[in-house]
Amino acid sequence: MEETRMDETRTKESNTPTWAGPLKGVRVLDFTRVLAGPSASLALADLGAEVIKVEPPGTGDETRTFPPFREGESHYYISVNRGKKSIVIDLKTDAGLQLIKDLVLECDVLLENYRPGVMDRLGLGYETLSAINPRLIYCAISGFGQTGPLKDKPSFDIVLQALSGALSVNGEPGAMPTKMGIPLGDLIGGVNGPIGILAALYERSVTGKGRLIDVSLLDGMIGMLGYLAQLAFFKGEDPKPQGSQHPNLVPYGNFPAKDGSIIIACLTNTFWERICTALSMPERITDPLFNSIEKRRDRRDLVNELISNYTREKTVAELEILLSEHQVPNAPILGVLEALSQPQAVAREMVVETEHKTLGKIPIVNRPIRFPGDKQPVPAAPPVLGQHTDEVLSDVLKLSPEQIRQLREGSVVC
Repeated sequence: MEETRMDETRTKESNTPTWAGPLKGVRVLDFTRVLAGPSASLALADLGAEVIKVEPPGTGDETRTFPPFREGESHYYISVNRGKKSIVIDLKTDAGLQLIKDLVLECDVLLENYRPGVMDRLGLGYETLSAINPRLIYCAISGFGQTGPLKDKPSFDIVLQALSGALSVNGEPGAMPTKMGIPLGDLIGGVNGPIGILAALYERSVTGKGRLIDVSLLDGMIGMLGYLAQLAFFKGEDPKPQGSQHPNLVPYGNFPAKDGSIIIACLTNTFWERICTALSMPERITDPLFNSIEKRRDRRDLVNELISNYTREKTVAELEILLSEHQVPNAPILGVLEALSQPQAVAREMVVETEHKTLGKIPIVNRPIRFPGDKQPVPAAPPVLGQHTDEVLSDVLKLSPEQIRQLREGSVVC
């Protein structure tokens, strides 16, 4: 791993040098596809790593075929593959497997999210590749991990939500459980995978050795239960779905307004005082019916009715101003387009334009982690299939144009 340093490229907008990020010099060989794995390699690319995405001939990553499309490019693929390089290698050929082994010698990290055993059957398992490069950090992301009775079971986001208990607490009271709108069952791979990899990179800086990392999406979802798991331990019963409300904190959730609804959250007695003051009912601050978290929880319906009687007489905008003046946590419920264009997102540059090879300038979501004081370039657009095959073979493996031509003629690469 090279020492992190300032990239000498300069932005078009200014003469300020840009910096790839703290993982500049880290090279990742990426065998992931669909969402759980690509969200993990996306995080590494956002942090400055060089991510070489290995795709099969033909359609490449399955998500390239997921509609809707724009000029043949899938919205889904674009959403989680910014900043990566695409190389197409046929792993069913001996020459293709040898290329991978050659690349492993030049890489710090390998990421894959096949079912357990698939990479071993290809001859690309951890034991084989770590013998080639003992410094290799090999991160395997799967639905259920490398061990256990479910390890060979196929998994999808909704399956993981169901098996983790998360689905059981999502939805309105008394109604059928509802899948989360955000596919957290898959996206947890993009959280825990990079954490494990970054920890292993630090360990390697001390020991000089890589290691295998086993990331289970089900484990990750169970870990995300947080206080709900502890609540179940304490009470010996399953938490119930609360809709937008909280199992213990009241008022907390969605309240009606003249022109819609607004989120109000009361975390402590201090916030209860602020809410009562803001909503012109100061007498409720010390009311023995409501003057503790437990009492408000036990009289949930009565508290919510008191709040709603006031909020439904005001517009969302009026409530936002009033509650914010009294430092009460609140928010309107924004649609996705509204959320992406709100002043806070604009100020944080959470949407930027990048140049796509096929689509030209396109808007994409920007990196969610920033490093004040160092300017990073706009993330590179998601690659078209095989866009960087020649570049990787030439720059990383130092193959000649003639060698690359022969590989193409033999359909080893595309």
